[in-house]
Formats: sequence, structure tokens, C-alpha cells
Amino acid sequence: MMKESEVDKILCFQEWIGYEFHDDKLLKAALTTPKLGNIMSLPHYEPLEFLGDPVLKLILSLKLYEENFRDPGELTKKKQQIENDKILSKVARSCFQLQDFIFTTPDEDLENSTILADILEAICGAIFLDSNYNLRIVEEKIVNKFYNTLHKVIKESPIFNKNILLEYLQKILRFTPRIEFEFEKTGPDHALRWRAKHPRILDPEGNVIKYFPNLISPYFKSKKEAEFDLSSKILELLKKES
Repeated sequence: MMKESEVDKILCFQEWIGYEFHDDKLLKAALTTPKLGNIMSLPHYEPLEFLGDPVLKLILSLKLYEENFRDPGELTKKKQQIENDKILSKVARSCFQLQDFIFTTPDEDLENSTILADILEAICGAIFLDSNYNLRIVEEKIVNKFYNTLHKVIKESPIFNKNILLEYLQKILRFTPRIEFEFEKTGPDHALRWRAKHPRILDPEGNVIKYFPNLISPYFKSKKEAEFDLSSKILELLKKES
């Protein structure tokens, strides 16, 4: 049985998104982090995230297709942008205030993790199940609430950090360098997380011209996202040194 405060939070979130769950236990699980779930022996968001990830991707892909994106390369690029964990985390905060509704432990870091992005995907999975596999309801209650603001969110997101770093380096070095990262993975095969570390800047001949042995990113769902994060940190350091 849920506590009164938990019930209030569940009811408030349903009102916020305009969808009343037939089985509110699905929503409770979608809003619960694995760490808290494992401590309290409660269902948590991971299974629903596993379902919600492809549900969200399919809806976003359909919307891009409907917008007449026909170039496969451009379609893939746009799709990667809007599926990026950093972007989904921003959406989770700005459009849904998810940080106010989730069930978590006090020591979990919402800023430097994929928790908010994961929960947004889990909510998509929960609504999909609760609505008897109705993609349109997921689209209406979740995706449509943020889709029109994506251009602005993407523009402000870190996914362009590597390009910005390369442009900055080109101006300083007068040639196009190469940036290499080492990677470290954690978690089970079906839910791997990656972090980038020890980045190096190389000249066209492959000689190391700058090495950052102490730089390490948080864990992300993909190597690319870890690269984006670390590229931002490299740029900050270089600007301080200049």
C-alpha cells in the first residue's frame, strides 16, 4: 500500500500530464529509481524504461517522417539529437518537472546521471502498457508536450560540444586536430553505461599535443554522450589556460 504522500505525488503527476492511469502501480514503478527499488524491494523504472525507449523512438521517428525528412543521413542525425539523454533530461525538467515527482534516495545525483531521461522513457512505457499499447496516447500525453520546443533544447544542448571544441582548436592551431578518448563501461549487457576519460588531442600525424589525464565524464548510455560531456570540460580548461 502506498503512503499518503506517495499517493499525492502520483495523483499530482497524473493531473500534470492529463492522463489517469488504470493501474497507478505502473506509474509508481516508472517514477522509482532502481537504487531505491532495490533497497525497499519495490518495482522500479528499469523494465519500463526498456519498453519505453523503443516506444519513444518510434513515435519520434514517425513525427520526423511526417515532417517530410526524407534524407536518411539527415533523418538519422535529427533522430540522434532528439533521443540524446542530455536533451531528454532537459525535457524531463523543463516540460514535466520530473525531479519533483520521482521516488529516489537522497544521495542520487540527478544532474550528472541519466535518471531523469530514463524515467521519461519509463513513463512512456508505463502509459503504453496502461493504454493497451496505444502509441497515440503516449504521443498526445508526453511527446506532444515537448516536441515543438525541441529545436531550442537541441540548440542549447551539449551534443554540439565536440564540434565547438574542434572549431576552437582549429582557430588556435591552424590545422584540424583529432580528439581521442578512452572508454570505461559498467552495468549488464542490456543496460550498459559508458564514460569517457583521459582525452588526448593529436596533430594530423598522430602526435599527442595535449593530454588530460584527470578528466573523466559521468556514465552515459552511449559513448557519444560521454564524448559530448568531456568535450565541454576540455573546452572549459583550454579557455582558462588561454
